[in-house]
Amino acid sequence: MAASYREIAADLRRKIVEGQYRPGDKLPTLTELQEQYGASYQTVRSAIALLEQEGLVIAVRRRGTIVRERPERLRVTRSREVFRDEIGYYFDPTAQPWKALQTPTIRWGVVPIDLASLMGLEPGAEVLVRDRVMGNAETGTPTQLATSYLPADLARGTRLADSDTGPGGIYDRLEEMGHRPLNWTESVSARMPAPEEAEALRLPTDVGVPLLRVLRITTSPTGQVVEVNDTRMSSELFEIGYTISRHPSAQLPPIVDDH
Repeated sequence: MAASYREIAADLRRKIVEGQYRPGDKLPTLTELQEQYGASYQTVRSAIALLEQEGLVIAVRRRGTIVRERPERLRVTRSREVFRDEIGYYFDPTAQPWKALQTPTIRWGVVPIDLASLMGLEPGAEVLVRDRVMGNAETGTPTQLATSYLPADLARGTRLADSDTGPGGIYDRLEEMGHRPLNWTESVSARMPAPEEAEALRLPTDVGVPLLRVLRITTSPTGQVVEVNDTRMSSELFEIGYTISRHPSAQLPPIVDDH
């Protein structure tokens, strides 16, 4: 029985993962793959299309199907602590040097439907939206998009709605407004980027690269959600890392001396 396109893709994927085909190598032609797997032209073409969707290979005109070069990932270590420097609070030592590459975009908008209940707001409620493109200020290379959502009734008529919120940023302003000490929780997920996000982060256009999404929720001591920060970065360039510590239940067992 001839191999299915999924079986062919799985075999080629294994060879790429194991290094039989290395980045920059050319895969066999479609005709050669037909002979190798005893499959039709459409079957092997569908297998290659699946590998293209996964970002493992690219079709290069006049060269054929090439194993795609993959950049080395930079680990973003979430240490489950909040830090502070002369600028204000920050949550990731790796990202501390990153700066806003352009003036933040400030607007009044509608709360995203997936954040409404999280913020204790009704769908369609108004929020203050602060968008920033962060990155390497020396090279101008974008590394992440950060969008803050603040309840409109909290932010209206305050410095939170200013382009420059002053020393310490919005978190210092929130604490000065009586919401101190602030508390934070985070969750990490992934999704595909919108076209404007892919363009802003200069993601590859030949393959679909998912975004890493770090959602940080800021609450006051009363439990009120005063801000939600939605940070997105390329999953191909970054990975989330963290230290695992031992719970009291996981202490080392005693060493048994059999002698």
